[in-house]
Amino acid sequence: MKSLLFSRFLLLLPWVLIVIIVLDIDSSRAPLPARAPRGGAAGSGEPRSAAARPPPQRRPEAALPTIYAITPTYSRPVQKAELTRLANTFRQVARLHWILVEDAAARSELVTRFVAGAGLPCTHLHVPTPRRYKRPGLPRATEQRNAGLAWLRQRHQHLPPPQPGVLFFADDDNTYSLELFQEMRTTRKVSVWPVGLVGGRRYERPVVENGKVVGWYTGWRADRPFAIDMAGFAVSLQVILSHPKAVFKRRGSQPGMQESDFLKQITTVEELEPKANNCTKVLVWHTRTEKVNLANEPKYHLDTVTIEV
Repeated sequence: MKSLLFSRFLLLLPWVLIVIIVLDIDSSRAPLPARAPRGGAAGSGEPRSAAARPPPQRRPEAALPTIYAITPTYSRPVQKAELTRLANTFRQVARLHWILVEDAAARSELVTRFVAGAGLPCTHLHVPTPRRYKRPGLPRATEQRNAGLAWLRQRHQHLPPPQPGVLFFADDDNTYSLELFQEMRTTRKVSVWPVGLVGGRRYERPVVENGKVVGWYTGWRADRPFAIDMAGFAVSLQVILSHPKAVFKRRGSQPGMQESDFLKQITTVEELEPKANNCTKVLVWHTRTEKVNLANEPKYHLDTVTIEV
């Protein structure tokens, strides 16, 4: 009899242990809280915790106004060197589109290869300067700047209202501080700033009083309506598009008056927006590369290889 009871006990023992373990696990679990409705805890009206909120959105680069830089260029021994220097600057500027316009009847192989490897958004155009306008003392790069303006207007002609943008005339022999592009990007209509090493002086600048341009500190013809260098202003894209006939003129334009003749078509002195700490900081320099000495260059190519300079 004892042996029978013992054997039944051994059979039941594992099952008893299993039941005890299951009951112990269930009793140790905490009850799940009721799910709160969207927007807050259940019945509390409190906002969701920070952990439940979506992460804050970073301002995308696309929200920045695009800077369009029109650069006239022409064939010369230092052309590639100066374009390289300028491209190295432009690569560090967010949302910049380079409009490079050759003074030529066709795109040159040198500039075409350069643009392909420049590593930044670039439009490569070409238009020749008529021979009669290549005399000393006449304005240069007129046709090239107008070609850049025409491309910009045509690009946005059939598009929805354009994203904010700024146009800047960036000659390839100038030197630019990166701070300048930060300053011009907030241009509402036409912004201005000083230019270094120009007009026979260390710098020229708009004279500002109470946040308004009231005159010009310049070494040449202070009576000009806008006594400013081509590198000393930027124009909003909307202004360019709303004045489709504003271009650089050949007829009736005197030497040194191209900037004034252009700006008179789109703004007034009273509307100008001073940048660069009320026009007291120089952020662009009218540097010119020294004429290259090629006195020892052979008349005929003597090297065994052809190298692009």
